[in-house]
Amino acid sequence: MSLERFSLRDKVALVSGGSRGMGRAIALGLAEAGAKVMVAARGEEGLRGVREELQARGLVGATVQADVVDLASVDRMVAGTLDRFGRVDVLVNVAGTGLRKPVVEVEEAEYDRVMDTNLKGAYFASRAVAPTMMRQGSGKIVNIASATSFVGLSKVTVYAASKGGLLQMTRAMAAEWAPHNIQVNAVAPGFIRTDFNTTLWENRALYDWVVGNTPAGRLGTPDDVVGAALFLASDAASFITGQAIVVDGGFLAGGNWPL
Repeated sequence: MSLERFSLRDKVALVSGGSRGMGRAIALGLAEAGAKVMVAARGEEGLRGVREELQARGLVGATVQADVVDLASVDRMVAGTLDRFGRVDVLVNVAGTGLRKPVVEVEEAEYDRVMDTNLKGAYFASRAVAPTMMRQGSGKIVNIASATSFVGLSKVTVYAASKGGLLQMTRAMAAEWAPHNIQVNAVAPGFIRTDFNTTLWENRALYDWVVGNTPAGRLGTPDDVVGAALFLASDAASFITGQAIVVDGGFLAGGNWPL
């Protein structure tokens, strides 16, 4: 197989939630691999920073303000990408939010916010790009799932439900769109240190538990997630669909035991 199949040269990629953390790292990675990247996020300040970094690196990209909870905004996000670049070859659904609360304390509005952002947003963004990908006869959708798509953890039940649903959505869309040569896959990060959750790791008991139960012996970084996303976005992954690549330093694989 030619290594050219790993290149994203001349591809157009749309990344939701691409102004910070994993989304930003993935967007920049896609651009470095040759893609023309449209970065979508709610905040203009973060988008400005991405634009400046793309320009400083001599990469091709643009930004659009969008909120995946607002379906009209999702449609504008896709339309803006088509207007700017003429096609969409890759969609990476990164936009997400979390909630850490016991079940009995979760309010309906909090539940809706997490589910709407993490699951509904990805669903309708995927739906919005599907007609274009069908006309093109090809497309890649990469959903950012989570280790909690596979394992339950206390006090993150709504987040886990949304990410579990995202994994099943990935599989179902993969089955439905395979005849159109659209591959739908997921990347499931484990415990990743980002600007968004940096204060979480100041809890020493939590930090020690996570690192102690991750065979790699450390937290992940946003850059650790990029390689899997780029692979699934490339033509090298054209016979892979409905799958999830877990990027967790071995957390789900198991761990050491005192033998």
